Amino acid sequence: MCLEHGVPEAECGICRPELAGQLAPGQALQIRLGSPEAAGRAGIETAPAGTAEVAEGVDCLAELAFNQTRQARITAPVEGFIESVAVDLGSRVEEDAQLAELLSPAMAEAVAGAVLTHQTLERERRLRAERVTSEEDLQRAEAQHRSACQQLRVLGFTEAMIDELGANPDQPVLLPIRAPFAGEVARSPAVRGSRVAMGEVLFEVVDPSVLWAMLKVPEQELGRIRTGLPVELTVAAHPGRTFNGRLTWIAPEIDEQSRMVSARAEIPNPEGRLKAGMFGRARILTGAPTASVVIPAAAVQRIEGRPFAFVALAPDLFEARALDICSRHGDRVEVVSGLQPGEPVAVAGSHQVKSQWLLSRLGAGCTHE
Repeated sequence: MCLEHGVPEAECGICRPELAGQLAPGQALQIRLGSPEAAGRAGIETAPAGTAEVAEGVDCLAELAFNQTRQARITAPVEGFIESVAVDLGSRVEEDAQLAELLSPAMAEAVAGAVLTHQTLERERRLRAERVTSEEDLQRAEAQHRSACQQLRVLGFTEAMIDELGANPDQPVLLPIRAPFAGEVARSPAVRGSRVAMGEVLFEVVDPSVLWAMLKVPEQELGRIRTGLPVELTVAAHPGRTFNGRLTWIAPEIDEQSRMVSARAEIPNPEGRLKAGMFGRARILTGAPTASVVIPAAAVQRIEGRPFAFVALAPDLFEARALDICSRHGDRVEVVSGLQPGEPVAVAGSHQVKSQWLLSRLGAGCTHE
């Protein structure tokens, strides 16, 4: 027996800390604190190991990004001046909502050309009805009018807008810049009164209601995954919460440096809690849920890179139990072996028990040796 710590000397973690590296999952060393009151002063709190339905899966890192099919950079279709701006950075917009108005001499010229071809077409129709002009002249006038209107339709003008401008020639020709879909204004460099070049970005609109989780999957796990599998995502900004989605794409090639394959999951984000650019951890579920032992992530401490939990045997006595852990699910860790449901493990203050153990490795061991 270790007379100082009151435990079998072969199991005393203070006396023989070097044994930690030899422990198999389920094996343990005992750590005696200075007094029964020491745990309370150190803020050590315990919680029983629990059980939960956990599905088999592949764990990987994730980075959130906007859904590229719902991300649009809206550019100026022609050179001109920003006449008005109706939205600001962060504004929520509906599909086809007006974002700004653009004034352009080129547009005014195009509208005048369309009005002129419309007048010519009407004249040719009257002359054709009177058999004064040929069918070929009428067809040519129709083609010219279609071409002129098509150019304006590409710019966003409707037939009604063209007719209204033709009926009011003194009215300024303003091109409305509209949102292609409902979403949020992520960039808004457009400034009222500024001159813009054709192709210059005026706004960026994104739809954050569904984000992409870009995953990195180890090469050896490729045989276990396929598109359509459920994906669970956790992020540091929302501890204890899991966001669910589905795997929608697996890259056709493996990165030569990392030996990882890129994959993508679509994650619904109706509340907007997730943000593009966030990092997280994802789990691609590959099997049916089974009952597993789980403990709070704060209960796991690592010694020499190996996971341990400190099981309370008495107020001042803990067992440093080697574990085999599988994966983390939010703020919980799945334990494959080494722990039974209901066993009390140190959660809050578990690092204090670890510190006591590490002190012995620096020479603060048994005084009777």
